[in-house]
This record gives sequence, C-alpha cells and structure tokens, in this order.
Amino acid sequence: MAGIMLRSTAFTDHDLLPGRFARDGGNVSPPLQWADVPDSAEELVLLVEDPDAGREPFLHWLVTGISPDSGEVPEGSTPPGGQEWPNSFGERGWSGPQPPRGEEAHRYFFRLYALDRPLELPETPQAADVHRAIEEREIASGTTVGTYFR
Repeated sequence: MAGIMLRSTAFTDHDLLPGRFARDGGNVSPPLQWADVPDSAEELVLLVEDPDAGREPFLHWLVTGISPDSGEVPEGSTPPGGQEWPNSFGERGWSGPQPPRGEEAHRYFFRLYALDRPLELPETPQAADVHRAIEEREIASGTTVGTYFR
C-alpha cells in the first residue's frame, strides 16, 4: 500500500506535543502537512486517537471529506473541505490530550487516509467504526505520533 508523508512543524514524530495543543492548554489543533497522496484518491480522512486511554482508543479528532488536492492544515484550523465529527469528549472538532495526571506519556496517533470513495459512518462514530469503514476504501495512509503527559 502506498504511503502518505504526514508531519507537523510543531512536533517531530514520537516527540512531546507542546502544551498549547492540550485540552487544558490552548486546546488548538496542531498544524499538519502531507504529500504523496495518490491521484486516484476521492477524499482524505484525518483520525487522531489515543490508544493508551483504556480498552478502546480515545478519539480526539475525526475529519472526513478533506480535499485530496490539499496539502496542509494550519494550526487551529479545519482541513480544507473537511467535516468534523464528534470526538470521545462528545464535542465536534479537535479536543486535545488530557491524560490523567501522573501517568506515563500517552501516544497520540495522527493518521491521514486516502480513500477511493467517500466514507460512510454512523452519526456518532467510535474509533473502531472509523477503522472498519476505512478498511475497504483505503488506498494510502500516513501516520505521525505525538506524546503527552501531565
């Protein structure tokens, strides 16, 4: 499967996320840049989740319908053409990291998927619903990981 280059100018892969992106900091979404999206992509989907939050991954941001021609999203913005969905806090859009105080750093996986057809999701999808829906549509993906602790 093809790979999308996904990165942020605010943190490096597997590095600490700056506090302004945390829920109890500025709670703004980090800037992201991507390249190498296949020409056949119909839409991009951005999924940000914390697999260290419990039995199920905690969904921090889900955006569907992102334009395949876009190449970035600025800090604090919605990706071009994107529709934001409810996250695990029950809010639409970005809700930053807020792991319990004193725990080891949690990992926050930023995943960008290129799909060959639009995604169909339930009204309030969980991370597992998104992964299931993406399985048959994914033609490329890219991942970068940030960490955070309090």
